[in-house]
Amino acid sequence: MLYRLAADVVLLLHLAFIVFALLGAAFAARRRWLVLVHLPAAAWGFFVELTGRICPLTYAENFLRIRAGQSGYTESFIEHYLLAIIYPAGLTREVQFVLAGMVVVINVAIYAWLFYPRRASI
Repeated sequence: MLYRLAADVVLLLHLAFIVFALLGAAFAARRRWLVLVHLPAAAWGFFVELTGRICPLTYAENFLRIRAGQSGYTESFIEHYLLAIIYPAGLTREVQFVLAGMVVVINVAIYAWLFYPRRASI
């Protein structure tokens, strides 16, 4: 039971990291110091998607599920709603390239909006 709960926590952490890597620049609008945390997270997300590597959080989750005696996902609430987002069916290298590009484009757009000097209209 404890290993399964830990695996679910890792799954939630994984989703939170993905959201932060994708949209973390928006959080920097209020807390500029988050840029220092977000840029490495976005770079890691870009790197993982571009190279097709497996995130260490996936390994941690799988280890915990095996320790919990699970051979696969047994459709808990968290798994049912989040697995398809984190591990989509039909994930191909081409889709991973698109995802990597989305990480860059979305974050560059947000940072440009945050740091581009705006002129007051007269």
